[in-house]
Amino acid sequence: MRIEWWILLAVYAVATGILFFIPKNKIRLAVVAFLFKQIITFLIGLVVVQLGLLEYPIRFFSSVSRTSFTYEYYAFPVICAAFNVWYPNDRSKLIQIGYYVGYTSVLTMAEVVIEKYTDLIKYIHWEWYISWISICLSFYLTRSFCVWFFAKGRV
Repeated sequence: MRIEWWILLAVYAVATGILFFIPKNKIRLAVVAFLFKQIITFLIGLVVVQLGLLEYPIRFFSSVSRTSFTYEYYAFPVICAAFNVWYPNDRSKLIQIGYYVGYTSVLTMAEVVIEKYTDLIKYIHWEWYISWISICLSFYLTRSFCVWFFAKGRV
């Protein structure tokens, strides 16, 4: 079995493991963040692949979609759910911005390493900073939606 398939399986294992650490009182928030993130990644992921900006040579469900089911529909939404569950509401704006920058940077660095050393993703007309901006923006949109959805600010 190629290393790419092991990486995909490891991503599923880690993402599923993250779900077990979500506190019971925050499950509703996690579900809303997860589902909203799936909407964003579904739309943007399909557009990016169809425009030929990047491709996923090795992926699950390759006969169904040219996007990465693992990243776009499972791992990224799970990470976004965790992002929202542990968001530092009561901290300073600097800490909150650092939270965005930290999550976004770690995901972007992982993507760049995966792009460089595996066949899981290939940049065609894409750069790391586009990933960074799009990931950060999607976190912001999801966070904004969750705050609006739970309108009383108890998120």
